[in-house]
Amino acid sequence: MDLLREILLAEHRIRPFARETPLEHSLPLSSLTGADVHLKLENLQHTGSFKFRGAMNKVLSLASERRGRGVVAASTGNHGAAVASAAGRLQIQSTIFVPENTSPTKLEAMRRYGAEVRLHGQDSVVSEVHARRYAEANGMAYISPYNDVEVIGGQGTIGLELARQLAGIDRIFVALGGGGMIAGIAAYLKALKPGVEVTGCSPENSCVMIESVRAGRILPLESRPTLSDGTAGGIEEGAITFDLCRDLIDEYVTVSEEEIAGALRLFMESHHMLIEGAAAVPVAALLKTGVKSRAGRTVVVVCGANISLTTLRSIL
Repeated sequence: MDLLREILLAEHRIRPFARETPLEHSLPLSSLTGADVHLKLENLQHTGSFKFRGAMNKVLSLASERRGRGVVAASTGNHGAAVASAAGRLQIQSTIFVPENTSPTKLEAMRRYGAEVRLHGQDSVVSEVHARRYAEANGMAYISPYNDVEVIGGQGTIGLELARQLAGIDRIFVALGGGGMIAGIAAYLKALKPGVEVTGCSPENSCVMIESVRAGRILPLESRPTLSDGTAGGIEEGAITFDLCRDLIDEYVTVSEEEIAGALRLFMESHHMLIEGAAAVPVAALLKTGVKSRAGRTVVVVCGANISLTTLRSIL
């Protein structure tokens, strides 16, 4: 797998469609941690999430005949909205399978972008298995949320943009669910500067990749409810992101629901922008690690903005 080559191809493919999101210095987080903290604002990406990059790259990489049969995905929300949006821009059919506990806000978003949404299972990994089978049975392309080199390559364009926007990055905090975003970003940044420290951040209630890497194999763990629904759920057996995360991530941090809620409140109050639970996880991890002893140029990837009013009320 030549991931660097795929990231460069993805940059060429998706540039007419994806936004180059801003990188903003954070005075509040810099003051609290002693580091020079910058925020990569993927909450301002199309569909309100970084997921648009990977979905758009995958759809564009399909041969026109295969693309014309439509695409299938499984998602807790953001990936589904991204696939639906990418498909809609190219005027092709999309079918999205989602766990039955998916946020109504995210279901509405997927349907708004034109997807046919079907509920299946209680965990994202169950929805993924079913969606793959459905795609195969109907001759349609399946677009994984993370277990696909073109999807990872699309997410890796975040790293490419960061390299253009900020020289000398010392450390980066990234939310970790299935591992597609952090793998793409880490692969690109470490190719330029092997010493950059990559921190994978997950909620304590759903840290399947972290526990799997520690165990040396993908574990069939159940996830408890979490504000970080965008990173929640199991990991598909044989996922290519497992080896990438094991080899590229330097440190893992887990955060409690209270820490996620506190980071959400702090971010929205100090930066006056809406973010979702998954985006608050690396903020909470940054605050928890207290990087004063390793102060340097630090990036936090703010991965999405899709949060329901119900969830917002619960943490304010």
